[in-house]
Amino acid sequence: MSPATSSVAEVGTSRRGWLVVAALVLFMVVNWADRSILGLAAQPMMADLDLTPEQFGFLGSAFFFLFSISGIVVGFLANRISSRWLLFALVCVWSLTQLPIVFTSSLAVVLISRIVLGAAEGPSNGLATHAAYTWFPPEKRGLPTSFITSGSSIAKFVMAPVMTFVIVGFGWRAAFLTLAVLGAVWCVLWLAIGREGPYRAAKTPDEAVETTGERKVPLHRILLSGSFIGAVLGTFPQYALITVVMTWLPSYFETALGFSAVQAGTFFGLPSLGAMIAMIGGSYVTDRVLTRGGTARVARGVVAGAALVIGGALIVVLTMLDSPYVVLGMFVLGYGISMCSMPLMYAVVGSLAPTRQRAGVLGVFLALQNSAGIVAPAVAGALISSAPDEATGYGTVFLLCGAIVVVGGLVLTVLVNPERDTRRINA
Repeated sequence: MSPATSSVAEVGTSRRGWLVVAALVLFMVVNWADRSILGLAAQPMMADLDLTPEQFGFLGSAFFFLFSISGIVVGFLANRISSRWLLFALVCVWSLTQLPIVFTSSLAVVLISRIVLGAAEGPSNGLATHAAYTWFPPEKRGLPTSFITSGSSIAKFVMAPVMTFVIVGFGWRAAFLTLAVLGAVWCVLWLAIGREGPYRAAKTPDEAVETTGERKVPLHRILLSGSFIGAVLGTFPQYALITVVMTWLPSYFETALGFSAVQAGTFFGLPSLGAMIAMIGGSYVTDRVLTRGGTARVARGVVAGAALVIGGALIVVLTMLDSPYVVLGMFVLGYGISMCSMPLMYAVVGSLAPTRQRAGVLGVFLALQNSAGIVAPAVAGALISSAPDEATGYGTVFLLCGAIVVVGGLVLTVLVNPERDTRRINA
């Protein structure tokens, strides 16, 4: 192939890769809209189903009961089965699990539907990341990862006001039906767009692209490396914060800060807007540093650790403030900065594993990280219920969240060193 022909092929591949990334961003938007709807509908659901904050917190945690297990199982399946079909199957299940909630007032049915939905959403982040990585070489994966991770921010910033409008105007059940339809639409789009790219794991010698010369390494070498452990310990507290925000932030805005339901739904997306800006900007800068010869230890490890420390500290500080709008601004800033760490750690973990093992390793990482969701919403609900008033309870919850995020950032900074660990893993 001539240089000119090769250049044209690379441009075409790049364009197709970014088209797939765009579809995966929409995938994550649907994913996080499904998750976040419980928090947006919290007040009317609690009233209709006669739930206490502690019971509602348990309902939020139930989403994560099978979340981590399914993430591991499907992650390893993705080493053998095309991510195109796995992603399609997951979204079909998402849509189907929303329908029983539309037609029932039974807490048991809602609980079971959320558990099944959590099982189907557990593999989503790792699988979407793996699918995107088949279109990009390692040094260019930070930016596409940040866009995919930003799907959660887009869902909360764009979809939250829409879903709030549906809830206020048509009832909370209508919002669940809307999400079922949205998932079905995405499935049709994905069948037209979704493909794996040239950097997929080789299945035959003729297909070997990125994996030429790679060999399978013992899984324990990756899982016991300092970078893997540091990424888990650093992002576990951050994910606890994410799940608390997803379940309780709209209620916090209404009951503790005094905003209306419409304001709470609109403001719910602002921290995620800050997160999206921080994730995309941070990943763009760190990718540039790496392509110019910088180290992943600094560009991804130190930067991510600093983001967690600074963001967590700001969340601790906001619990000591009184003005609702100042608290809101501080939350947007702190949450946004801390979220910068997430795509950087996905890129670190993805770089530790050979291509043919990457989906499974990402599945294990995300399962461990996401297990924070089993505990955090329920603990938050218990703290809110046991406090003398809800405002005090919410203050305790976010003080605790901010503090553990700071600790996670310090641990991550010390342990994450991708260059060192890649050498040890492949030795």
